[in-house]
Amino acid sequence: MDKTSRICVIGPGAIGGVVAAVLTREGYPCHLVAKYPELAQKISSKGIEVEGACGNFTIKLPSVARPKELSGTFDYVLIATKAYALVDVATEMLPFLHDNSRVVSMQNGICGEMLAAVVGIHRTVGCVVGFGGTMHEPGKLEMTSGGELIIGNWMREPDKELEQLAPILNHVVETRITGEIFQELYSKLIINSCITTLGVICGQTLGEMLVKRKARNLFIEVIREAVAVADAMDIKVPPGAAGKLDYYKFLAPGPLSGLKQHLTIRVIGMKYRKLKSSSLQSLKRGRKTEVYNYNGYIAAKGKELGVNTPVNEQLTLMVGEIEQGKRQITPDNFDYC
Repeated sequence: MDKTSRICVIGPGAIGGVVAAVLTREGYPCHLVAKYPELAQKISSKGIEVEGACGNFTIKLPSVARPKELSGTFDYVLIATKAYALVDVATEMLPFLHDNSRVVSMQNGICGEMLAAVVGIHRTVGCVVGFGGTMHEPGKLEMTSGGELIIGNWMREPDKELEQLAPILNHVVETRITGEIFQELYSKLIINSCITTLGVICGQTLGEMLVKRKARNLFIEVIREAVAVADAMDIKVPPGAAGKLDYYKFLAPGPLSGLKQHLTIRVIGMKYRKLKSSSLQSLKRGRKTEVYNYNGYIAAKGKELGVNTPVNEQLTLMVGEIEQGKRQITPDNFDYC
């Protein structure tokens, strides 16, 4: 396999850091943009520590704090920052792209339109990240679970550049190419809108949260509104939760349908009971959440298409209030949705 492709990963966190470390271990010329000068220096001189599903190892790789410190052009740029930082970092990378460069959005939510507006639709690739990761401290990461990556050109059919990227990313986890990346991203957005956002407003683990009937009711309504918006967009949403949750079967009316819905959610809660909302972790580090790319996206599309989305609207509002310090994080928040 050709290992001459120059790769730049932006974001040293649980996703970007793991990807950069694994690709470097596999012999690809990979550079990392780490945001903080001291962290970039540490990774360059002492290495980045990784453990978990991808193996336990420490590896050095060239790292800089900001894109302006890079040189040359890159064949693939993988952006693994928070969604709200995407436009700025993509703009900073423009001098380091050539005509056939591909820029991959590894954010949660649907960011392809924003990215394409900066780098051009012909360079834009969407990506669903299906593996788990945790940053224990800067430069010390864990791949907590395996999974897959799904990649697709934004609003275009797959091409040879995408087919060349997939085998590279296969070194991290199995990578699948799709011609319907928007639908795949929307499917994951629904899960994030349930699990991540509800975890923010209550502050509990998934297991603790989904024991509560009120939380499960909200889970159901978030999905119901999201599927209604998808219908208005005339798209078919593929199953979520690694293909285990068929939204249409989940919402289908019938005898004992409500009981089945609550049982399904309880099973999810038990299986991933220790999971804590990534947005909740962001708040504790003094950072913003991505709720506007989750529930806020559903609410905005609903308003645009004439679909009522009161639960997603209220959840977006409540997380915004928490970010502003106007609302406490407590399970009592379920009473206000």
